[in-house]
Amino acid sequence: MPEVTRRKLLRAGAAGAGAALVPAAWTAVARADSAAPSQVLAAGDLALWYDEAAGADWLRALPVGNGRLGAMVFGNVDTERLQLNEDTVWAGGPYDSANTRGAANLAEIRRRVFADQWTQAQDLINQTMMGSPGGQLAYQPVGNLRLAVGSASGVSQYNRTLDLTTATVTTTYVQGGVRYTREVFASAPDQVIVVRLTADRANSITFSATFDSPQRTTVSSPDSATIGLNGISGNMEGVTGQVRFLALANAAVTGGTVSSSGGTLRVSAATSVTVLVSIGSSYVNFRTVNGDYQGIARTRLNAARNVAIDQLRSRHLADYQALFNRVAINLGRTAAADQPTDVRIAQHASVNDPQFSALLFQFGRYLLICSSRPGTQPANLQGIWNDSMAPPWDSKYTINANLPMNYWPTDTTNLSECYLPVFDMVRDLTVTGARVAQAQYGAGGWVTHHNTDAWRGASVVDGALWGMWQTGGAWLSTLVWDHYLFTGDVEFLRANYPAMKGAAQFFLDTLVAHPSLGYLVTNPSNSPELPHHANASVCAGPTMDNQILRDLFEGVARASEVLGVDTTFRTQVRTAKDRLAPMRVGSRGNIQEWLADWVETERNHRHVSHLYGLHPSNQITRRGTPQLYEAARRTLELRGDDGTGWSLAWKINYWARMEDGARAHKLIRDLVRTDRLAPNMFDLHPPFQIDGNFGATSGIAEMLLQSHNGELHLLPALPSAWATGQVAGLRGRGGYTVGAAWTSGQADELLVRADRDGTVRLRARLFTGSFTLVDVGDGGTPATTRPETDVVQLTVKAGHTYRAARLGATASPTVSATVSVSPTVSPTASVSPTVSPTTSPPPTSSPPPSGARATYAVTSSWPGGFQAEVTVTAGSSPIRGWTVSWTFPNGQVINQIWSGTYTQSGANVTVTNAAYNGALPAGGSTTFGFIASVSGANNPPANITCTTT
Repeated sequence: MPEVTRRKLLRAGAAGAGAALVPAAWTAVARADSAAPSQVLAAGDLALWYDEAAGADWLRALPVGNGRLGAMVFGNVDTERLQLNEDTVWAGGPYDSANTRGAANLAEIRRRVFADQWTQAQDLINQTMMGSPGGQLAYQPVGNLRLAVGSASGVSQYNRTLDLTTATVTTTYVQGGVRYTREVFASAPDQVIVVRLTADRANSITFSATFDSPQRTTVSSPDSATIGLNGISGNMEGVTGQVRFLALANAAVTGGTVSSSGGTLRVSAATSVTVLVSIGSSYVNFRTVNGDYQGIARTRLNAARNVAIDQLRSRHLADYQALFNRVAINLGRTAAADQPTDVRIAQHASVNDPQFSALLFQFGRYLLICSSRPGTQPANLQGIWNDSMAPPWDSKYTINANLPMNYWPTDTTNLSECYLPVFDMVRDLTVTGARVAQAQYGAGGWVTHHNTDAWRGASVVDGALWGMWQTGGAWLSTLVWDHYLFTGDVEFLRANYPAMKGAAQFFLDTLVAHPSLGYLVTNPSNSPELPHHANASVCAGPTMDNQILRDLFEGVARASEVLGVDTTFRTQVRTAKDRLAPMRVGSRGNIQEWLADWVETERNHRHVSHLYGLHPSNQITRRGTPQLYEAARRTLELRGDDGTGWSLAWKINYWARMEDGARAHKLIRDLVRTDRLAPNMFDLHPPFQIDGNFGATSGIAEMLLQSHNGELHLLPALPSAWATGQVAGLRGRGGYTVGAAWTSGQADELLVRADRDGTVRLRARLFTGSFTLVDVGDGGTPATTRPETDVVQLTVKAGHTYRAARLGATASPTVSATVSVSPTVSPTASVSPTVSPTTSPPPTSSPPPSGARATYAVTSSWPGGFQAEVTVTAGSSPIRGWTVSWTFPNGQVINQIWSGTYTQSGANVTVTNAAYNGALPAGGSTTFGFIASVSGANNPPANITCTTT
C-alpha cells in the first residue's frame, strides 16, 4: 500500500493535508418522531447511538479499550467486525535517532540564523541535524476478528449503542422473530476484549469467526475452541519490523456446539456465546523486543476463561466506573437529544442541543480512560485505535501540540492515574534524548524535538521547516510540576524531578545570547510549523520557546525547594529564566510570535503557539497581565476561529481563559460539524486526530473551573446556552474537588472539598451578592477574608467540604457522581440532594506517634453497595508510607479500591500505600477510595487505626 507519512501530508500543504483521506463532509438526515432508546435514557443520555450499522466505514464504528487493547466495533448484522489494536505493536524496532554530524555544524547553523539566512540554515540542518532515520515509525494494527453470522435481510428494530457509563458497545436487532444482542467491552482487570452474544430463542446463534490482518501473519487453531493470529510488525523507514504478536479468540457456548480447525472458529445452534480476545506483544520497552508474547496472550486468555461472564462484566464495571463516575455534568436536555448521534452532529449548528456538550465532554474522558492506563503506552495521535499500516502522521506522538493536548483534561476532570504513562515516556526520553543532546548539541541533559514514537526517537524529523523545534522535552517536563500541583504527591515529584532537571540542564548548556538583543535564546528553533518568511520557519528565540522555558525553569526551581535539593542549580535556572526575552506586543496589538515583529505567512494557521502563555500556561492572565491579556485577544481575532479540529479545540481553551463563555461556546459549535467530527464523534483534522476530542473536554472543563492563577475560579466562562446546569467532581490545582449548580446563568451553590489543610481563594460572581458559607462536615461557618469583591479566602481542612450558596436561591440539587457495579443496572451521573451538615463527625483514627490520622466517609450509596473515601493526613512529622485498618460492622465487602492496596479477611480491612502517594509532608494528606457491597445497614467502622513508616 502507498506510504502515507507525516512528511507527505505536510508537503501536500498543511491547510489541506489529509483532505483526500476522508470524505469532505458526511451527511445525516433527522428521523421523524425519533426517540432515544430506553438504554440511552437509562444512561442519562451519556451514550452514542445509531439506528444503522457502520458498514465498511471505520469512522462509524465504535471504540472500546482498556488502555492496552483497543477495538473498533462495527455492529454489522451479517458479519461483525472487531478491528483490533495492541498499544505496543509499532513498525520497526529499537533504533538510535541521533545524528553525530550535528554538534560539529551547530555553530554555523546558528551563525546563519543570526545573519537572517534562514533557508540556508534550514538546508544545513537538513544535511547535518536530521535524525536517523529522517522520519519516525508508525503505530500499526493487529488485524480484524470477523464473526460471519449470515444474511442481513429481514432485520428490524436495529440499534447500536456505546454506553459511556458502562464502556460497552451493544448491538440489538430482530431477525426471523428472534431478538439478538451483542455486547462488547474491553476489560482492564482481566486484560481481554469480551464479546457476548445472546438470543431470546434457544439455539439461535450460529456463526464462524476468523482473523485477518494487513501484517505478515499466520492463522491457527490452538485448540477446539480457539483460533490464533501470529504476526510481526511492518518495516518502515529502513527499520525492520521486530514486534511479534499473538492474538487469540476463544468461544464458550451455552447450548449448541463450538469447534475450531484451520484458523476458523465455528459456533452452531447456541443460545449464548462468550468470545474472549487476548493479545500478547513481544515489546518490553523502547530498547527490548524479546518479550514472551505467546505466554502473555495464553496466560491472560486462560485466566479469563475461568471467570464467569457476570463476574467479567462486574469486574469491568467496577474498574471503569471508579474512574468515569468521578465527574458528572448536566447542561440540560432538549428534543435534539432524541435523534441518533450522527444526526445530532449534522444538525448541531441549527438546533439547541446543550446535552451534546455534556456528551462531548464525557466522551473525551471515556476515550482517555480507554487509551491510557498505568503501565500502558500514552494515548497516541489516534488514542489506541488505528486500522492502517501507514496512518496519517504515523499515529505517533506529536509533541508540539498533540501529546500534551491529549492530557490536558487528565487532572482537571479527575483522571489522575491516566496521566502516568506520559511520565513513564518522559523517563524513557531522558535516555534517548541525552544521546541526541550530546551528539547533536554537545550538551548535557536531554532533548526531544517535535515528535516521538514507541522507540522514543528524540532527534529532528520530517525536515527542518517542521522538525527543528527544541522544546518538546521541555514542554513534557513542565507537565510534571503541573501534575504535582493537583496531587501534592511529593514522592511522584521526587521520582520525576531528575527528568525536569535534565531538561533544564540541556538549555543551560545550549541557550546563547542574542547578538543584538542580549537575551538568552534557543537557536535554531521555530514557532511550530509556521514560516515567518517564505519557506523559512527556523529562527532564534520564538515566543513559545521562551514561554515554555519560563515554566520549565520555574517548575524545576520550585520542585527543588519542595524536595530540599540543588540550591545552586535552582539559582542557575532562575538566573537563566530572568534573561529570557519577555513577551512583546506587536504593531497590530497582538502578541508577537517571534522576537521580531514579523507578520505570519499564513494568517489563519492552525497553530497559535505563541499563546501557550495563555493556555496551558498562566503567563497571560486577565488580572495579572492585562496588557498581554488584551494582546492575546487581538491575536485570537487576527488568527480567526476556523481551523483544523484540534486547532478549534485549543481555541475553546483559549477563549475560556479569556473568560468569554459565548466565544468558547461558539468554538464548540464550530467543532461539532460534519467536517470536524466523524459520525462516531472522533475529531477530524481531517483526518482523525484524537487530540481534538481531548482538547474539547479540557475546554469545557476550563469554562466551568479554572485554577491556573493561584485560586479556584468557579464558572468563569459560563455561556448563556448552558443557562441551567450542574457539575461535580472537577479538580483544581492545590488539591480541590469542585462542584457547582446554577440556574438562569447564576450560581446557586458551589462545593469545594480540600485534600489537605491550607488556604484557598475562591472567585465567583456569587460572592458579589449575599451568600452563605458553611463547612458541610461540622456545620460551622469558616472564617473568611475578602481580598476582592468577587473573591472569598478561607482556611480549609483536609477532607472537609465547603458549601457556598446564594441567598434567596431555591435549594438546588447538586450533581454528584454515583457508582453502580451491578451488571444489570446502568450507572448514571445522577442529581442528588445537596449535602446537609451532619451532627456527628465521621470516624477518625487516633493519631500514632507520628501524629498522622485517617478519616472515613461514605460519599455515595445505592441498593446493595456504596462508595467511600478515607483521607490520611500526616501530623507534625513527614511520613514515608501508611497503613490504615478497620473492622466493618455490617458485613461490608470491598470490591474495588484505588490509590491503595488492600486485603480483607472477614470484616477486617487493611489498606497500605507507599508506592504512589504514600509519602506525605508534615500536614499533607491523601485520599483513597473504594467501592463495596453491603446488605442492610451500612454503618461506618467504629474505629480506624493509622500506622506510619
